[in-house]
Amino acid sequence: MTFKELNLRAEILSAVEQLGYELPMPVQEQVIPFMLTEQADLVALAQTGTGKTAAFGLPILNMIDVKRREVQALVLAPTRELCIQISNDMKGYATNMTDVHIVPVYGGEDIRKQLKELDRTPQIIVATPGRLIDLTERGKIKLGNINFLVFDEADEMLNMGFKDDIETILKETPENRRTLLFSATMPAEIQRIAKQYMHDYQEITVGVRNSGTENVEHIYYISQARQRYLVLKRIVDLNPDIYGIVFCRTRQETKEVAEKLMHDGYNADALHGDLSQPQRDSVMQKFRIRNVQLLVATDVAARGLDVSDLTHVINYNLPDDVEIYTHRSGRTGRANKTGISVSIIHSKEKFKIKDIERMLKRKFEQRQIPNGLEVCKKQLFYQIDKMQNVDVNEEQIDPYMAQIMNQLEYLSKEELLKRFVSLEFNRFLDYYKNAPDLNIPEHAPRERDGKTEQNNGKENGNRRNKSGNRVRLKINLGTKEGMNPRRILGIINDITDDKSINIGGIEITNKFTFFDVFEDQKDRVLSAFEQTQDLNVSVAKGSRSFSNDEDKKDNPRDKRSGEKRNSFRNERKYEGGKHNSSRKRETAYSAGSESDKPWRNRRR
Repeated sequence: MTFKELNLRAEILSAVEQLGYELPMPVQEQVIPFMLTEQADLVALAQTGTGKTAAFGLPILNMIDVKRREVQALVLAPTRELCIQISNDMKGYATNMTDVHIVPVYGGEDIRKQLKELDRTPQIIVATPGRLIDLTERGKIKLGNINFLVFDEADEMLNMGFKDDIETILKETPENRRTLLFSATMPAEIQRIAKQYMHDYQEITVGVRNSGTENVEHIYYISQARQRYLVLKRIVDLNPDIYGIVFCRTRQETKEVAEKLMHDGYNADALHGDLSQPQRDSVMQKFRIRNVQLLVATDVAARGLDVSDLTHVINYNLPDDVEIYTHRSGRTGRANKTGISVSIIHSKEKFKIKDIERMLKRKFEQRQIPNGLEVCKKQLFYQIDKMQNVDVNEEQIDPYMAQIMNQLEYLSKEELLKRFVSLEFNRFLDYYKNAPDLNIPEHAPRERDGKTEQNNGKENGNRRNKSGNRVRLKINLGTKEGMNPRRILGIINDITDDKSINIGGIEITNKFTFFDVFEDQKDRVLSAFEQTQDLNVSVAKGSRSFSNDEDKKDNPRDKRSGEKRNSFRNERKYEGGKHNSSRKRETAYSAGSESDKPWRNRRR
């Protein structure tokens, strides 16, 4: 099918041709004929980036009365960026139609400018809900005679808390309007709105309902929580041409990850709710023109963001909602191009991957975290490919070639190549030559329940030897940081990532916390905390090794605290199982970077 077969106006067809569109996309093939020939409302399920704007924009332009000076169509979008994009696209489709006036209205801009544009009544308004309600209350926009009401990315609007605004707007519109609801997923709230406010609607689904785009490959890496940032760097280094979004849970985590990437020489920036609108626009513009290679963002900040040709979406943390994962991954693999959705998870999050697999009906691939040799090899051949394909400006270079050839004539071809490789890679190779393996061994022995420990010769070894020596350690956190036993146990659990470590005898002072571990577990605790930047754990001064029996005899204070140890361990299991503390602290107590100094300054 071609656009000519869709029975659109000649002016619209000529504009489409000027824009370079040749064949309609699947959602356009189904929605445009339906809108032109049917009268029913519509729920269209399709991923972002599949051509939805043209699917509703072209038939609306085809059916409006250009001589009628009142608002005939309203398009609602969740964000300022999407509102502007839809408005610009529709203006492009209408470029050859005289007397068509399209006005975008959205927050974050001086309302006086929009009021001036509305002095000439538009036939089509593209709006965000909050600013639209403001302008209707001022009497500047009247919705009583609209023919078409479009909700674009309706599920995003609900996720952003616009439910009440949507219902307020619906009440301002006439009963005989046609309502068109476009969404990537079909949550229960969308179904409720459709049943309550739409008349005899039909559903058109492009692809599988509630599924991700077919062009996206889904992979994941299993990592210790404290090494998540190091894994992110390995992923980026393994993909030198990466152009993507890194999704984080919180604003603070977004800032910290972006700052670390920039400090380590990566071409990155952050997008989060603390940015002013001019700052946000500046970041987005740099990202769109690829001056920024990695955009670190929260889900809320990235909503409505439309950028083409993303190669990767990286889930620094998996979202709690499976539908949010669908939105994240749908930002790559658009317009028949391929993309990769990468997730960095903890071993306890594998069940989340299974949930997402069931919903998307897609299989995810677990990959090993690349080692230093793999990264170096990939980067080396990437540079060689760049050298092979570089555009040589002979006119500018020719005047210098004689001197260059004379200066390098004593070098053989092999020696010249060696020096080229060394020039590009000495620092890189030095950086990765002693890089640790970040993979968690799949069948690693668990130092727990006496199975890999001394148990006084007992075959079953179901319980750890409780008569072993203990040593007292000290951490630089106390009551002034709001520490209590539960929080201390959560931090130790996060940093060591080892629940078999037995903690007891916790004492908290203003500046420090003291706690006991078995002597054969001491080095594991000290080693884990050595990789953190802000936390310091050491053997307490005057500490001595003693058996549990001696402890009970000579230390009545610890005898009392010993009665609480089981409850502390239970709290610790609860903290570890829920991962409450890891979500809040894994950035603050993370390893930071593999080196104090970045090995290179990336500029693409």
